[in-house]
Amino acid sequence: MTREPLDVGASVTFGLLAAWAVHDTEELVTVPRWVRTGVPELRKRYPRVPETVWRQLESVDGREFTTAVAAMAVVLAAAAADGHRTGGRSAVYQTALNAFGLHGVVHLAQAAAFRGYTPGSVTTPLIVLWARGRLRRSGVLRPTRPRDALQGLAFAAAATVGTHAVARRVLRHR
Repeated sequence: MTREPLDVGASVTFGLLAAWAVHDTEELVTVPRWVRTGVPELRKRYPRVPETVWRQLESVDGREFTTAVAAMAVVLAAAAADGHRTGGRSAVYQTALNAFGLHGVVHLAQAAAFRGYTPGSVTTPLIVLWARGRLRRSGVLRPTRPRDALQGLAFAAAATVGTHAVARRVLRHR
């Protein structure tokens, strides 16, 4: 039986932003070093991956990544505010929750492919999946249908591409 989301307070709806902040702090701290050490190992392990993929991974500098994370904070803050405004019912908030959960699944898949630590893989089970479970039990997070997963993936992809584009533009104008 599907329950309608409850009217929830700011601690739940802005909890998305808080969980994201903890998770992305892990990424901010670990990505630069991991790219220097992990990408060469992955290149050896997966020689069939096109060289352009590896160059793209290595081309994101620390300033761009940090700026993109800041831009993503704006996206997540807007989704959390919309969730707060609607008591957790808004489509934007629900889609952002699904995007965040799928983002966590990607981190776990990356860690499995790498057979070890990758940035974001520690806070995924501790923060991302735990928060989604809590939200689901409270009735805020609706059961995810295939369409919801596709919307979440599209949201995550668009937000990632968009925030990196914003970061490149901001940094170019400095």
